[in-house]
Amino acid sequence: MLHSLAGGGTLCGVAALVLLIVSTATDFWMQYRYSGNAASQGLWRFCINHKCHTHTLTVAYWDATRAFMLLSILTCSAGVVLGISALANGAKSRRVRTGGIALLLSGFLALLALSIYTGVTVRFFGKRYMDWRFSWSYILGWLGILLAFAAGIFQLCAHQRKTAEPAPDLSDS
Repeated sequence: MLHSLAGGGTLCGVAALVLLIVSTATDFWMQYRYSGNAASQGLWRFCINHKCHTHTLTVAYWDATRAFMLLSILTCSAGVVLGISALANGAKSRRVRTGGIALLLSGFLALLALSIYTGVTVRFFGKRYMDWRFSWSYILGWLGILLAFAAGIFQLCAHQRKTAEPAPDLSDS
């Protein structure tokens, strides 16, 4: 049961890592109409009629969202590496616990990033544009958060089971 919890946590962590990377790197956090043209926006670029341009304005909420997403990806990577190394070495208790904590931290950092982005976007774009919506990159970020939290919980449950298991009886009775 221990290896299945740790393995499930590592698998969820890998999926969370992929989703967080794709979410951060793509340009479809939000879609809207700009002068009658289809437009989309990511953390790094905005696109109008499939022509993409880097953001020229330094806006604090974009910087905060970018920073928290990048930190989330780094901590998720650490959690996945610790999970894989723990599985390869027989589920070492400290690595499983540290990996679980890193994955929970990753979920929390991504939650901060998406919460900041959501609050400012709803307040700003909700007043400025009538026809706008969050898009698939943004949704992948939320799925990555759920998987990162699930991975962290699985890893910590595996740690609890490892520390709660009695030592094997080596006597010949």
